[in-house]
Amino acid sequence: MKWTRAVQHLRDLAAKCAELDGVSIYRLRVVRLWAVGDILGPTRDLEQVTVALAVDLPVDEVPWRGEPIGAEHWANATRLAKNPIVPLWRSAHGPVWNHHIDRPALVWEAESGTAEETLTALAEGRGDQVRPPAPSADDLRKRLSDELAVSLRALRGRTRVYEERRWHPGKLTPVADDLWRASDGYLDILDAVARTGTG
Repeated sequence: MKWTRAVQHLRDLAAKCAELDGVSIYRLRVVRLWAVGDILGPTRDLEQVTVALAVDLPVDEVPWRGEPIGAEHWANATRLAKNPIVPLWRSAHGPVWNHHIDRPALVWEAESGTAEETLTALAEGRGDQVRPPAPSADDLRKRLSDELAVSLRALRGRTRVYEERRWHPGKLTPVADDLWRASDGYLDILDAVARTGTG
């Protein structure tokens, strides 16, 4: 995908975020859109665009690599699911950043709309100019510790739900997928903790 197209995908998604904000038929409310990863670097062809979507849900309802209730419906409504965009769902009530979401750049928020200066900088390959400073090693360790606690609670909760639903009638796939996402997120953070020597 050409760089200009990648930035256009971000701009289009920001417009969709604004369009759906406050629409009552969507249970999930996205309140911030952040650019993450390669789109923050120099101009070049990309395979995909990574974004962080901050939703108006408690931190425990959006564990790392989790997918909040209503995410699939929202992704279909915004065409997110049909475009080469990788969403990372986050709670708006906690920090967006972690070991993987490194110095994200805010593209849109419900209160102030689209951050045109961010999109302009990204289009010109100047993403580093619109990113926040890097966290200190202590801040990263604290962030990972908090994230690990949320993920462990999610893993325990989803394991319990899976066990309760395992032999009941109906589809088990959504419950199993939710458990897999919680497991994947927990293990990813556990590895990051080990790398930073937090544990």
